[in-house]
Amino acid sequence: MVAKTAGESTARERLLAAADELFYSEGVHVVGIDRIVERAGVAKASLYSIFGSKDELVRAYLETHFRQRQGSIARILAAHGTARGRLLGMFAEIEGALEVSDWRGCRFILASAESRRDDASELVAQEYRAWIRSVFTDLAAEAGARNSKEVGRQLHLLYDGAAVAARMEKDRPGAAKALRSAAVAMLDAAIPPKRTRRAR
Repeated sequence: MVAKTAGESTARERLLAAADELFYSEGVHVVGIDRIVERAGVAKASLYSIFGSKDELVRAYLETHFRQRQGSIARILAAHGTARGRLLGMFAEIEGALEVSDWRGCRFILASAESRRDDASELVAQEYRAWIRSVFTDLAAEAGARNSKEVGRQLHLLYDGAAVAARMEKDRPGAAKALRSAAVAMLDAAIPPKRTRRAR
């Protein structure tokens, strides 16, 4: 692979920053190439030289966010000593995000809602969803859930619901409170606190 020059690296970062801002606020398919290069302050030829197409820019935008989410989740998991605490920590992050007015929900859900079959956005979103569900499933198993796969699925769907609420719910503080209550109730039903064991 040919190493990127400093100028190319800067252009790539600026294009990704512009894509992140515009795609997230307005939509992947609504925002065209001209808007992105104008916001990034680079030539259109640079976008095609670096990414090849808008679809590949979308892929890079979502893959970048995927890596960021993996880092964020890793920090949450590292901050808690039990599987139950880690699960509640993941929901606490979303609860806090619901209280921030500029959080519009999950980038993967938003991009996937606009995608066509086999679009880059659909493929990366599926990869992300498989990963986040595996995190919930593994933590449920560690916490002692009898059917960790089903509990992981339930937790994942609740997590998705919070992201949708961020886009559509007018009473965001109320949604944040309901999310917390639902997460605790779901964990209490599936993984009673007395069965939670310390992480090894």
